[in-house]
Amino acid sequence: MIKHIYIQNYALIESLEIDFDSGYSVITGETGAGKSILLGALSLILGNRADTNILKDKEKKCVVETHFDIQRYSLKVFYDVNDIDYDEITVVRREISPSGRSRAFINDTPVNLTVLKDLSIQLTDIHSQHHNLNLNNHLFQLKVLDAFAKLNSDVEIYRQKYYAFKKAKSEYSALIERANKEKSDYEYLQFRFDELEEAQLKENEQSEIESELIQLTHAEEIKQNLTASFSYLSDEETGTGNKLRESLSALKIIQKYYEKADELIERLESTKIEIDDISDEIETSVEEIEYSPERIEFLKERIDTIYALQNKHKVSSVEDLIKIKEDLQVKLNDIISYDQQIAISKKQVEQLEKELIELSDSLSENRREASKQLEEQIVNLLQKLAMPNAEFVLLQSILNEFNEYGKDDISFLFSANKHVLPQDISEIASGGEISRLMLSIKSVISDAIALPAIIFDEIDTGVSGDIAEKIGHIMKEMSENMQVISITHLPQVAAKADYHYKVYKTEDEFDTLTKIKKLTPKERITELASMLSGENITDAALKNAEELLK
Repeated sequence: MIKHIYIQNYALIESLEIDFDSGYSVITGETGAGKSILLGALSLILGNRADTNILKDKEKKCVVETHFDIQRYSLKVFYDVNDIDYDEITVVRREISPSGRSRAFINDTPVNLTVLKDLSIQLTDIHSQHHNLNLNNHLFQLKVLDAFAKLNSDVEIYRQKYYAFKKAKSEYSALIERANKEKSDYEYLQFRFDELEEAQLKENEQSEIESELIQLTHAEEIKQNLTASFSYLSDEETGTGNKLRESLSALKIIQKYYEKADELIERLESTKIEIDDISDEIETSVEEIEYSPERIEFLKERIDTIYALQNKHKVSSVEDLIKIKEDLQVKLNDIISYDQQIAISKKQVEQLEKELIELSDSLSENRREASKQLEEQIVNLLQKLAMPNAEFVLLQSILNEFNEYGKDDISFLFSANKHVLPQDISEIASGGEISRLMLSIKSVISDAIALPAIIFDEIDTGVSGDIAEKIGHIMKEMSENMQVISITHLPQVAAKADYHYKVYKTEDEFDTLTKIKKLTPKERITELASMLSGENITDAALKNAEELLK
């Protein structure tokens, strides 16, 4: 429920604070006093858009803050999902800066308007005369029936299944379309794959071929220089090996009386071993190097094949070509298995459709059973509201296809007069009749929608006397399930309230301000008397006001 409202710098409001209690409260005031301003400020909390025109002082920001007691309502999941600190007394604040920038907060956590609206529709329902237009909306009519029948959880289960069905059906259609397209490309894909498969490509092959080609192309030069190198190392007279042997012999002569000779001999012997090994390896390499025009031709053809494939597939390595071949293999396998995939997908769609039919049939049956009870309760309330000949009929028809709420189309048919057949509400009902019908509907579903608060904004326009008293009585009954706040101009409606607030204006030569106060019992009698008789309050009006309060 709404516990506290604070408004700063909004229209004619400089600064205003007000506390509310549970139960039934009314707000009254002369025309133009600012009742609509109060509601306009509250609508900011509900996520409505605003601009700088609402700023009283264009140099200061507008602030609207409302405290909600939500301890009886299971809303913690919403806070967890949106990463907002949960508090049983939730503070919702909206700020509009002079530049037009809007900011919203829930328990001091900044939120966007979407999150603000998502929470607000679970906290407060503001019902005004223009909201009566919802009565002409078939989706609204369906939701009224579902709320009355307590089917909202069943509808949500159905909707989840419906979205799963839609997704599966879309995937099934896409799979068929993709299969048809790719099957037509099968021969081309197979040709590309066969071409790469025939090439028998291997990783690192390109670099190895390029290296071997360079070597073969320079085979004679390589062999000539290897031979020369071998000769320099191994020639018996002038070779490096022979010179090392002579050097060793010279050192061994002085080994007995020159201590450092041992170390030098050891190092030379090690060097000799390494040079002999190098010499042997060069000799082997000379034998291995052989110019082969046939091998060169083969390698050139192989590298040309690789280059051609790279150019064709617009890649620069053998590894890329291997990856393309693997991807083609996957596509070919998919095409081959499309029939199996399509069969599995079709079976899933059929299973979901079967489950959807069962859920929608169950919803239709429950709606059919509840509709008669709803008709009876609405008619009973309308009769109490001085519409003894009222008829209210729920017309339920089955659609050809599923939608997100089932296969039912619900239409409200209404007649206020005897011998007039019920017709579509938009074609027959007057404003006052629609207001009474909507009030009856809200009353019937009030215990089902589980809202903390509902605000009625002068929906009693066009009625008076006994009907007004009954409207007040219905609102009083509704307040047993939720907090009810009614903005009214009818004393009979106001008299039924537990608490009475008055909106008024103060004026001086510089400014006009809208203010609000909670009336004492004595002030309340005076206010009701004023509503009954106007500015000149008579003793009879005061006595009548006292009687109304009793």
